Amino acid sequence: MYPLIQSRSLPGSAGAGLRPTPLHAFRALALSTLLSLGGLAQAATPEEELIRPIRDRWAEIKYRAPEEERAERFHALALRVRELAEANPYLAEPLIWEGIVLAAEADAMGGLEAYWLARKARLSFEESLKLDEKALNASAYTGLARLHARGLVWPYGFTGKNRARAEKYFSKALAINPRGIDPNFFYGEYLVSLYRLREARAHLELALNAQPRADRELAEGGRREEIRALLAKIEKDLNLIARP
Repeated sequence: MYPLIQSRSLPGSAGAGLRPTPLHAFRALALSTLLSLGGLAQAATPEEELIRPIRDRWAEIKYRAPEEERAERFHALALRVRELAEANPYLAEPLIWEGIVLAAEADAMGGLEAYWLARKARLSFEESLKLDEKALNASAYTGLARLHARGLVWPYGFTGKNRARAEKYFSKALAINPRGIDPNFFYGEYLVSLYRLREARAHLELALNAQPRADRELAEGGRREEIRALLAKIEKDLNLIARP
């Protein structure tokens, strides 16, 4: 079981008498704990350390697990991250990763059950936005955009409303994280589906040149392979269009 983080007031400061939010109290407590461990806080934020096991397991399943086993493994991981989110109700990061894992399970599962999983993912992303829209570089907006881009949430299918919502959420994600690998990759993927190939290429090139994320070698390598494959497809299609 994951421990429940209790909120408390911070005594003896210039701001005595003001009650911090539970999120601020947790961050102050977690940061002091990490500092006492000797330098660990320099490597990652407390929130990143909290979700690191989920994040790393997700990458192992996505990029190394046999395709036929991914749905079951993502389901087991979704149960773990739900427990983490319940134990830390004032943090956006576990909710974001719950959405990511559920969306991955939906991808692996397919069929009608994918829509149910996608709905759960949407709810997790939306709950995280109530806490911190910028958490994990606006990953909740990126996750919502992808769900709508794929037509997995209401209104289901590749409708005008879903495209409009996908554009809205991609715009929000890119406004916060304009050079990030994930928002540019997924927006590029979406643009390819609309056959806006030159726009897609520009975003995919931004994604490919994004600054590598620390301690995420497997995820970084896998994502960049996906980007290169999509860029190669775009170049092939553009060459076909250019032929007389």
